[in-house]
Amino acid sequence: MAAGCCGTKKQKLNNSTSITCNGTSLIPNGVRNGMVAHPEMCFFCFDVLYCHLHSLDPPKTPNFCNDPYPLFVTWKIGKDRRLRGCIGTFNAMNLHCGLREYAVTSAFKDSRFSPITRDEFSKLHVSVSILRHFEDGSDYLDWEVGVHGIRIEFHNEKGSKRTATYLPEVAPEQGSWDQIQTIDSLLRKGGYKGSVTPDIRRTIKLTRYQSEKISVIKMLPTSLHTVPITKSGNESDQHCSFWNTMYQTTSLWLSLHFMVLVQYKGPP
Repeated sequence: MAAGCCGTKKQKLNNSTSITCNGTSLIPNGVRNGMVAHPEMCFFCFDVLYCHLHSLDPPKTPNFCNDPYPLFVTWKIGKDRRLRGCIGTFNAMNLHCGLREYAVTSAFKDSRFSPITRDEFSKLHVSVSILRHFEDGSDYLDWEVGVHGIRIEFHNEKGSKRTATYLPEVAPEQGSWDQIQTIDSLLRKGGYKGSVTPDIRRTIKLTRYQSEKISVIKMLPTSLHTVPITKSGNESDQHCSFWNTMYQTTSLWLSLHFMVLVQYKGPP
C-alpha cells in the first residue's frame, strides 16, 4: 500500500529499526554509509522515470544497497522546486524494487497532481527518503518538529479508521508550524472534517520516525539534457549507461551539474 507524504491511505507499519546495510564506503559528503541513503538512488529514480516516459526497457539493477526499508520518493520541478509528486510506503521493501516502483508511482499516481510528462523531465528534481527508527509516541505531542516524521491513526467523524503521515521536513517547510498546527493539518489531510478539539487530538495514536533524505537537483541547462547519446546499443542501455557512468566515474560532472543534498534526521 502506498501513502503520500501528506497521505491518507491505510498503511501496514513495519517498526523494525535494526536493518543495516553492509560496508563502510563513502558518499560524496564524506558520511559513511551506516547512512543508507545514497545519491545513486536518486539517479536510479531518474533512470526509471525516463525509461517509463519513453516506453523503454527498465534500467539495469543498480549497485547500491538492496536491504529492505520503508521509503518515499519525492519529485519537485523548476527553480522554485514546486512539489510534483510524493508517495511512499511504510512496508519495508528491498530498495531496488521499492525505488523502481515508487519512482513511477509518485510521478504518475499522486492524486493531487496530473501525471509527470516528458516535457517536464529536464526540469525535475528528486529526493529519496529512507525511513528508520520507528517509535510509538506516548501521546500526540510526543515528537519534535524538524526531527521526526509522524504517522497518525484516528477515527473520523463517521467512526472510520484513517491514517495520515508527514515526513520530517513537512512542518519546517511551512515556516512556523508548531506541533498542534501540524497535527491539526494532518487530521485534515487524513479526511477529518469535524471540529478539531483537544479531546479529538487525545484519541490519536501517533508513531514517530526519522529519515535519511538525499536529493539530487539538476543544474544543467535544458538543452544539455536532451542531447542524444551516441554510444552503441539500444536506447534504454544508452540512457542508463549515461547516468551511471557520469555518476560513478566523473566527479566533476556531479559537482558542476548537480546539487546533492544529504539530510539525516536521526540519532548521530
